[in-house]
Amino acid sequence: MASEYSSKPDANDKYSLRSRVFKKIREDILSGHYKESEELKEVAIGEELGVSRTPVREAFRQLELEGLIHIVPNKGAYVTGITPKDIKDIYMIRSMLEGLCAKWATEKITKKKMEELEENIYLSDFHAARGHSEQLTELDNRFHEILYEACDSKFLEHILRDFHQYVMQIRLKNLASVDRGRASNKEHKMIMEAIRDKDIEKAEILANAHIINAYQNMKNNGFEETIE
Repeated sequence: MASEYSSKPDANDKYSLRSRVFKKIREDILSGHYKESEELKEVAIGEELGVSRTPVREAFRQLELEGLIHIVPNKGAYVTGITPKDIKDIYMIRSMLEGLCAKWATEKITKKKMEELEENIYLSDFHAARGHSEQLTELDNRFHEILYEACDSKFLEHILRDFHQYVMQIRLKNLASVDRGRASNKEHKMIMEAIRDKDIEKAEILANAHIINAYQNMKNNGFEETIE
């Protein structure tokens, strides 16, 4: 059976194939498709993705480096997953990096990206007023993506996108609350205005506080229960 993961003759394909397999398995772990302590079987995953065991094995090594699985010699690979402490650590680190991102975005943002931020806020206000939580979640994600793109640092963008992905499922539950969605959008608007006004210090402080607020809201709503 043909698969989007099947290898091609291109000399660089083995690298893109390995990356796609890694991203798919990581996505399945972070989404909860694979549960904590569940064994990941090379053969079964390879058959599911239509690839040999080699890219799966290579993906396992990378996933272990990220702390998402634990490989036991002569036994197998087991899901470690994301713990409540991991979530806290990610949000505390992310709060500092999002602040830096907003600071750099204030310095380097283009007119086009500024217009995208303003449109994002306008659309978010529209959907918040109508209680459209799904659209608010999509717009929330896009707001952060615009900032990552505007900061003009491929390294910072890469790190923040990874952190964003690690806690995506918990964020989806959190933003499903219309109240938090509205509060989040108000915070986004303040960040956008600071960037528009070229107030670097204020943009950094607001972006940092925004992530702390998001974590505190999840904690108040018992997010630990969603990952046990």
